Amino acid sequence: MSSDDMNTEGYNESSVSSSSSSNRAATTSNGITTGSSTTNNTSLSGNQILNYIKDLGVNLDKQAKREAKMTGVDNKEHKFWNTQPVIQSFQEPIHQNGPIEIKSVDEIRKEPYNMPTGFEWCIININDPEEIKEMYTLLSENYVEDDDCQFRFDYSIPFLQWALTPPGFKLDWHVGVRNQKTKKLMGCITAIPAVVKVYDTAVNMVEINFLCVHKKLRDKRLAPVLIKEITRRVNLHDVWQAAYTAGVVLPKPVSRCRYYHRSLNPKKLIEAKFSYLPQRTTMASHIRTLKLKPKPDHNLIPLQHELVPSAHKLLTEYLESNTKLRMIFSIEEFAHVFLPRDTVVSTFVIVDNDNNVTDLCSFYFLPSTIIGNPLHNKLSAVYSYYNVATTISFESLMKDALILARNQGADVFNALDVMENLQIMDSLKFGIGDGYLQYYLYNWQCSDMNAEDIGLVLL
Repeated sequence: MSSDDMNTEGYNESSVSSSSSSNRAATTSNGITTGSSTTNNTSLSGNQILNYIKDLGVNLDKQAKREAKMTGVDNKEHKFWNTQPVIQSFQEPIHQNGPIEIKSVDEIRKEPYNMPTGFEWCIININDPEEIKEMYTLLSENYVEDDDCQFRFDYSIPFLQWALTPPGFKLDWHVGVRNQKTKKLMGCITAIPAVVKVYDTAVNMVEINFLCVHKKLRDKRLAPVLIKEITRRVNLHDVWQAAYTAGVVLPKPVSRCRYYHRSLNPKKLIEAKFSYLPQRTTMASHIRTLKLKPKPDHNLIPLQHELVPSAHKLLTEYLESNTKLRMIFSIEEFAHVFLPRDTVVSTFVIVDNDNNVTDLCSFYFLPSTIIGNPLHNKLSAVYSYYNVATTISFESLMKDALILARNQGADVFNALDVMENLQIMDSLKFGIGDGYLQYYLYNWQCSDMNAEDIGLVLL
């Protein structure tokens, strides 16, 4: 299943995301850091020293907990995942590339799984304005937060409609849980169809996303039931595999990636405590260090309908040649995913004299609510999507992408170290994040992959 939230042990029943701990960044040369703000003074008072030691202890405790999650060495057993068709051993190398178990549709139960007393299943019609608003409210109030509960993802309604209605989407794969009496939406999980190539094998699978349970129901253990129910519904369509991501280690990752962050509005990020001013650095000099040109260096234009076939060919050939876990987009899927939508997704291309697309960059918009900050209530973030450079350097392409994102109002540009991304992090002044993102395959076993082998970016 493909979700940012497929954790059920150590799970707070609201969500655990690909970016749940990477919404914040770790200390870097460009001043992005988590934890307590550093001081520019070299001499500290007694109280300052005591506070520093206290903060250091808190941060070390958080780091220890993150390490346990990242290594899989946690006191909690993976009781749910130990019952699922996923790779269980963290030590033994995998040499096969194929399904773990094979079933037929006849073996799948036809009735939904039982819900706890007082709750009932529903289908969320995301084309209904009231129902999509209900889903938006559930997510905006209960979805992914960072470790310090200062930032929470704020998926917009247009974003949700874009993400959940690709060609071939199925209405009954948008699953909700309601309170039987009040009919209030209390949980959700969604699936969309995808064709993903694992090494040399193309697999029909699904991406699972937006697994979310209301905070008041954290003790009801609804997440495993939601996962089993969406699996049942997908299996009834003769689909048996899925890709998903999580910020924690479960049995067993195919790959481990990391988020990086590039400040585009450093003053706001510091005021919002997303990042901190480096020691012995003034705000003015910090802003100068991260300043970008007003306009891109190259003639990047928004992707247009008539350019879709050429752009699709460019990306398909790039992913096929350079990655081992990759999305296979049909022309229709490519158009749905990449044609620009205001404040949802942006795709820019360079075309040659024959109107062929030679270079492509894209990013999607995922803001966060800033919790309890007197100066700011919204963090405008974009996430690197898919990028291909053939006539200019990859660094030049991504530098222009930063400028384009900044010019569209982004405060920060986030990117995973997948595909070629890692090579430009230092030169373009990205800061390394403090969270990892694990990639998983459900009911599929294959050998491990490096981050640069990953050609699949999940929303």
